[in-house]
Amino acid sequence: MIGIDVGGANLKIATGDGIAIHYCPLWEKSPIREVLRCYHTPGEQAAVVMSGELADCFCSKDEGIRFIVDSVREVFPEVRFYGTDAAFHDDAVPALAAANWLVSAEYLMDRYPGTLLVDLGSTTTDIIPLSGLEPLKGLTDLSRLQRGYLVYTGLLRTTIPALVREVSLKGVPTPVCPEFFAISADVHLVLSHITEQEYAVDTPDRKGKDRISAQRRLARVVCADLEEIGEEGAYAVAREFWNAQQELLLHAVRRVAGTSPRMQVLCAGVGAGLLSGLFGGRNLAVDLGPAADALPAFAVREVAKRRPGSWD
Repeated sequence: MIGIDVGGANLKIATGDGIAIHYCPLWEKSPIREVLRCYHTPGEQAAVVMSGELADCFCSKDEGIRFIVDSVREVFPEVRFYGTDAAFHDDAVPALAAANWLVSAEYLMDRYPGTLLVDLGSTTTDIIPLSGLEPLKGLTDLSRLQRGYLVYTGLLRTTIPALVREVSLKGVPTPVCPEFFAISADVHLVLSHITEQEYAVDTPDRKGKDRISAQRRLARVVCADLEEIGEEGAYAVAREFWNAQQELLLHAVRRVAGTSPRMQVLCAGVGAGLLSGLFGGRNLAVDLGPAADALPAFAVREVAKRRPGSWD
């Protein structure tokens, strides 16, 4: 049994041998089939969840679902897809859209009842109360945004102007420009939250993933060269963004926790380490190892193994 999570930017795979995360953007002639063939063995079953149907290369979510279903089935004929109804499906039905967070909740609910899962990925953050599966069924990305269960900020791919309108450079309030000059990966690299190897997405300028290159991109956010504002200025831009991102996440968690502010927080995703420091939460990487970075792929495999009848 193989577990697969098809996101818009990343393809995550869980097998009996471990976890793999491939940068595989759907909007750039996605090599999803080629990547999956590396994991195929004859007769192997696959359990799949997705969120990549939202990629803007598709005219609609239905088109995205069909593309993902057809691509996976071409490599794994014995495949079923987990939906927002918490059921496995054979066909490209609307319920398949963005169900990856739900399968994570289903897997964890028995082990950590009454907790709050916060999964900080490269692009988005899922905030999921683990207090029962029924209230979560059928929720779409739209309804999750409205409830605060989905926060569109991530460790690597969030643009700087998405969270910051102004920074202070040597005490001077300085507006940022709304261009695609730098991303959150640049921020977290400069702040030593991630390594160069963990900068696992394309850079905005398609140049280096080293600290100096990241500082140069951050300088562009205020229409400057790095030589104009220096490393101190680039660091100021990074710190301003991280302050705003922290505040956004803290507010979102408080909103979902509501009247249970002491609810234990479970931290997952590529940003689990940062989250556990921010919330004082439980880092699932301690319990699950690398699977915490690709939780939906791991979870859909485990849930499918619990339901062998789903393949009859």
